[in-house]
Amino acid sequence: MELNDQALAQLFTEARTHNQWQPREVPDELLQRLYDLLKWGPTAANTTPARFVFVKSPEAKERLKPALDAGNVAKTMAAPVTAIVAIDTEFYEKMGFLFPHAAGAREWYAGKPDVIAANGLRNGSLQGAYLIIAARALGLDCGPMGGFNAAMVDEAFFAGTPIKSNFLVNLGYGDPAGLRPRGPRFAFDEVCRVV
Repeated sequence: MELNDQALAQLFTEARTHNQWQPREVPDELLQRLYDLLKWGPTAANTTPARFVFVKSPEAKERLKPALDAGNVAKTMAAPVTAIVAIDTEFYEKMGFLFPHAAGAREWYAGKPDVIAANGLRNGSLQGAYLIIAARALGLDCGPMGGFNAAMVDEAFFAGTPIKSNFLVNLGYGDPAGLRPRGPRFAFDEVCRVV
């Protein structure tokens, strides 16, 4: 069933990257609903390598703050939540659970660092994109970004684990007064081919 224009606008055509935020709380229950939607997005062999930390408390925000590039500090501190989208570099250890119909699926990755890295980045990034779409579907605005020191984030939130940060997404209710003019996009025939 095709979504109506209003739904498509909320997810894509009218959705914007926000840098300023209204002082409205994002309840933990809404973050649970967000994950319960995004988890259904497809990944290769159901690897689902992404891991998420929802940085919400003032104490956790202060742990994140030193890792942010200067231009990202104010907007991240003002955002009600910042999602750390990370990748479990040992995702393959869960293949027996995640892909049970292929008994040897773990061996597709184990001991193959290049395969692990490529699969983790590709599929973890997909899951981060699903997070953005699910957040928009639930009425949240998003501000995805790089612009941070990954090693510092990993030390602050994932020390002693095989989990590595990928990118950040500020979440909340955006303040439209802070929006820039919409950036252009390529036309179909500039970037697509049907062969």
